[in-house]
Amino acid sequence: MKFKNYALGEWVAGSDEGQTLFNAINGEVIGTASSSGLDFGDMFTYARDNGYHLRNMTFHERGRMLKALALYLNSKKEDFYKTSWATGATRVDSWIDIEGGIGNLFAYSSLRRQFPNETFYVDGDLVGLSKTGSFIGHHIAVPKEGVAVHINAFNFPVWGMLEKIAVNLLAGVPAIVKPATITSYLTEHVVREIAASGILPKGSLQLICGSARGILDHVESQDVVTFTGSASTGRMLKSHPRLIDHSVPFNMEADSLNACILGQDAVPGTEEFDLFIKEIRKEMTVKAGQKCTAIRRIMVPENLMEDVQIAIGQALSKTTIGDPQIEGVRMGALAGKEQVAEVSSKVSELLKSSQLVYGSLDQFEVVGGDKTKGAYLSPLLLRNDAPFENMASHNVEAFGPVSTIMPYKELSDAVALAKLGLGSLVCSFVSNDRKAVRDFTIGAASHHGRIHILNRESGKESTGHGSPMPMLVHGGPGRAGGGEEMGGKRGVAHYMQRTAIQGSPSMITAITNQYQYGAKQVESEPHVFRKHFEDLVVGDTVTTHKHSVTETDITNFANVSGDNFYAHMDATSLEGTIFEQRVAHGYFVLSKAAGLFVDPKKGPVLLNYGIEEARFTKPVYPGMTIGVRLTVKEKVDQEKRSEDDIAKGIVKFLVDVYDETGDTVAIATILTMVKKRNQD
Repeated sequence: MKFKNYALGEWVAGSDEGQTLFNAINGEVIGTASSSGLDFGDMFTYARDNGYHLRNMTFHERGRMLKALALYLNSKKEDFYKTSWATGATRVDSWIDIEGGIGNLFAYSSLRRQFPNETFYVDGDLVGLSKTGSFIGHHIAVPKEGVAVHINAFNFPVWGMLEKIAVNLLAGVPAIVKPATITSYLTEHVVREIAASGILPKGSLQLICGSARGILDHVESQDVVTFTGSASTGRMLKSHPRLIDHSVPFNMEADSLNACILGQDAVPGTEEFDLFIKEIRKEMTVKAGQKCTAIRRIMVPENLMEDVQIAIGQALSKTTIGDPQIEGVRMGALAGKEQVAEVSSKVSELLKSSQLVYGSLDQFEVVGGDKTKGAYLSPLLLRNDAPFENMASHNVEAFGPVSTIMPYKELSDAVALAKLGLGSLVCSFVSNDRKAVRDFTIGAASHHGRIHILNRESGKESTGHGSPMPMLVHGGPGRAGGGEEMGGKRGVAHYMQRTAIQGSPSMITAITNQYQYGAKQVESEPHVFRKHFEDLVVGDTVTTHKHSVTETDITNFANVSGDNFYAHMDATSLEGTIFEQRVAHGYFVLSKAAGLFVDPKKGPVLLNYGIEEARFTKPVYPGMTIGVRLTVKEKVDQEKRSEDDIAKGIVKFLVDVYDETGDTVAIATILTMVKKRNQD
């Protein structure tokens, strides 16, 4: 079978035989893949020319698109599992890859709610640039007008693609995906279903299954390149002249020597000790250890080395290796014979300064699969008793079911050992000692992209050392590549251009579609609470009648609220404070403001469900007069959750409470739920 590329909206076979792909379980040929004949330049042009389809969609529309795609792929997942078997994956391994990838689509679909229903978003807060407020600054982020180029590793042919494109698609940028050829047949299967679904706009996704040599020759300044794989390959790509000459962002996520540290309190018999052993076994055997986040270094208090070594050995001895389709098999094959040779070579390097205490490079049993033709390897546990002297454990990575146990004396030694990896994607600290957890985390954080704390409180629900989560950043410093992907809104920002904008409040309001303090206000007629969601316009304002505050107001509010703080109730206790006399409660001021601006009759406003950014900026004393300017600040469209749901949107109102001098005494944003038309 010849696996094809998806380019320019069509499935295209390479013009030569290309690379032969093998079943990792039994060594049988499953097909070939080639990119020969593809014009990468044309692929970039096609993506750029059609990128407007995504850019013209709002965040909410892109998010709903991701949700539809996730639901569609979820309905096809059992077919993907069948294909995934050939990669050597067990059902659990494939679940992480396939359903983990689809889960990322769902997660980024939900993230749309953190963005406006616009094609861009407003970033951060207003910045005042003048004394009178007539000149201000802000920031907006718009989609880049280029292509996201994703060069992925062999170990996660589905997750590696979906976790990346979920982010760039939400941002409004098309992608060209280059999976590692050795497992590209599974990526191709998924992309075939994506293309068949018709859910993504034209040009949103293209696929290269064969070699992508020369692809970086076509990148431009609006493009973004991401790479997942070995540090050496990443460094080579990162230095490409085209990336440098055109200042193309390059995000690198490289394999790293991740560590797991057992706290000094986690002695045998504690829940933490058992969790530690379970985590080590899982990370050594899931995906046959072929994870960029897998545990490569195990750091243990020196007095517990023997206990831990024995416990890990006993746990690993329960791992049956073989054909994942056979019941009871818990660890499948590596992705190919090349990986077995590569891992074996690295183990030989490690054994020059460490000893093998569990497993064998050649003496192990395989159930079902063909040991000679398949890509099998035993879990291998090494021991390095002098980790500050024998540095290979901190420099050499065997990308398979291999890990090295090493001792430490004091917590500071554990921190130092963790840092010797010179930057990792993740490390874990297993302890129930809060001070030790804090000291280790603060001490080691500079060298790790993620720190996973595991103890009895989180053990049952923890997603584990090796599982990056969509809303948290994935990446790390130094050897780990210095990159950052996923991370919720942080990841989306990588595919957008942040631009500072300057001008008058009214002009910045016009650009952002969010009311900026000091912009022109248009007196609403009728009252804003009488208008449906579609009829409200940013800047619509209600200026209320006024109220003179009395001591009786303060006393009555204290009686109702129970707030008898001395500044409100005892005029004799104000010496040495900032107050000149009894001061009205801040919450009274806001409550009275609501009484002034609310139109009480039944209408389109369904409810007020929150207050944001409330500030009390000037004391309000008895005898002062307050009024309110209520202004439509921002509108956020909402989707109907069911056919019977009320069509509605969220309207944010700026509540500006001012005194008789015109000074603002309190300011806040209230969130209201407002009906759309034809819902009464």
